[in-house]
Amino acid sequence: MSQTTYTVTGMTCGHCVSSVGEEVGAIDGVTDVAVDLPTGAVTVTSAEPVDDARVRAAVEEAGYTLAG
Repeated sequence: MSQTTYTVTGMTCGHCVSSVGEEVGAIDGVTDVAVDLPTGAVTVTSAEPVDDARVRAAVEEAGYTLAG
């Protein structure tokens, strides 16, 4: 199992959290996504490590930005 935490900027509400969670959760191999609105932390759990570029693309598809 792999777990990685990213920081997402631009989220301001529960809908933002839902959008990011849905897009990142749709990545093949992702088993869980935990989004913390106040800190912008998005913790991705997967069977195997997920390519950061795929996470970045999913976050951008949701309309937000991956920090760093």
